[in-house]
Amino acid sequence: MTDSAGARRHMPTSPFHRSTPAVPPIEQFEVGDRVSHDQFGLGRVTGVEGADAVLVDFSGRQGRILSPFTKLVKL
Repeated sequence: MTDSAGARRHMPTSPFHRSTPAVPPIEQFEVGDRVSHDQFGLGRVTGVEGADAVLVDFSGRQGRILSPFTKLVKL
């Protein structure tokens, strides 16, 4: 037998509260920002639709990226 208990599961009905990881804030984009997308590559923001989506020009190809922008990084 080993002394290690291994990974333990948190039971939803447990009275002991597990701390939840902090959620990173959603990035804000403005028209003209240079961005990089994991699939489409480099681009420039051409439009912003509130907090819901951004329009990006990827070297002649237009893309509408929806929030929370997990694959889009501001350069």
